[in-house]
Amino acid sequence: MASSTVAAGAAQSYTYTRPSGLDAGLLGLSTSGGTTSSGPKAHPHFFSGVLTQAAPAAAGLLALADVAQTRYFQPRPTSFRDPVVTCNGDRIRMESFSACGGVYARLDVLEPALDGDVHERGTTNVDVNGPLREALARVGGSDPLHLAVGAEELAVTTMDGAVVEKKVPLPDRWLRGFAEVQVITARFDLRGEVKGADAVRFLRSLPKRAREALWAVPAGRTLRVTSSPAPGAVCLAGPDRLRTMLPLLRFARAMRVYGPSVADGSGPVSSVWELELPGMRYVLTLSPQHSRGFSGEGAVLEDISTDEAAGDADLLGALLSFEPRVEPDLLAERSGLGLARTKAALTQLGTSGRVGFDTAEAAFFHRELPYDPARVAALNPRLRSARALVEDDAVRFTADGRAIVLSNGGEREVRFDGDRVTCTCPWWFDHRGERGPCKHVLAVRIARRDTEQRAGQTTGQTDEAGSRAPAT
Repeated sequence: MASSTVAAGAAQSYTYTRPSGLDAGLLGLSTSGGTTSSGPKAHPHFFSGVLTQAAPAAAGLLALADVAQTRYFQPRPTSFRDPVVTCNGDRIRMESFSACGGVYARLDVLEPALDGDVHERGTTNVDVNGPLREALARVGGSDPLHLAVGAEELAVTTMDGAVVEKKVPLPDRWLRGFAEVQVITARFDLRGEVKGADAVRFLRSLPKRAREALWAVPAGRTLRVTSSPAPGAVCLAGPDRLRTMLPLLRFARAMRVYGPSVADGSGPVSSVWELELPGMRYVLTLSPQHSRGFSGEGAVLEDISTDEAAGDADLLGALLSFEPRVEPDLLAERSGLGLARTKAALTQLGTSGRVGFDTAEAAFFHRELPYDPARVAALNPRLRSARALVEDDAVRFTADGRAIVLSNGGEREVRFDGDRVTCTCPWWFDHRGERGPCKHVLAVRIARRDTEQRAGQTTGQTDEAGSRAPAT
């Protein structure tokens, strides 16, 4: 982004021409540097028009801001980080991450709630300051609210001509969290849906605190909370992390929950909780445990460990144009890549913040974040360690299909049984693959892939030489 810089020390600067504000029915959101469909811009102008559902939109933006400044695990004061806003043409998406890295929040303002002109598609940060939050809290009734996202001529001028600059710590776990969330939730299915009134009763009945993960099971028209997993259940780790939904319940039309397939005895997993509001959706994605952020989940490691995925991602990235829905089948056809390579490349794009995933529509969407893609590998210490093991020739394959990895002066044994893999290291013993592969498994897979590629090149050279040999 043009006006936003990320230093190696993990500081993020936001520069605005003036503060955002709410005055005389006009909500003016100031933009920082952004990437648009026509290129980088210092202060992009995305939308001007009317929010037809003012009260739920104001409450949703407040909820998003509350997530961004909250540490749900070991609470302590933290700096506020401005939301990321993407204009996809028919909708405006606003995203934030909790300070502890365990809760991802998104407010999607959809076409039925927007009446105005889209001037540009793209992504930026928007200024959300204390006075704006106080003003949003007073929005009520059914009157429409005029909205300007980056429109200089319509922005609220509370500090005429003044440049506003914010510099806040931006932990690397935010980048890793954005990457992990889109990979994890792309594997989720809808597990339950309840009407607005039943959603209100369910959310208000939840305990404020729970040490162990709870599970929500569909039961008739509502959800029932249990202490044990069962088929069809959705994990609820830390019910207090849903509290930003409470002020939105008066607008709720329905609530949907998404999660992976679980069985009796399953461990805690991530989950998605979605409130349907008039013309918009408010979404919270929770990490598997209250004390566990998304940055260490390791879901992206398999896909980004290949050199091929990086090249494919560059190709697909050039084909994206801030679509509200990115269709893998269509991208595969347009790019000439197979579907499997296309999906791996989309994961690679996600690790640099270039795509997210919308569980409501089971589709990727294009957005850009102010991060350098080259930093991704460095932000994954397991992948970095695995590549170092391969470079040090620490991987040895045995005759029975096993692999021995020399690591920290000892040997770790990696076994493959079909799609199942195990390792004798402490990490694997603790997590059993639920938080992605350990560095030893990654190293073995990288080494095996390198060996297969070299063998393929040798075969190709032999075949080519044979085809050139003169006939006898």
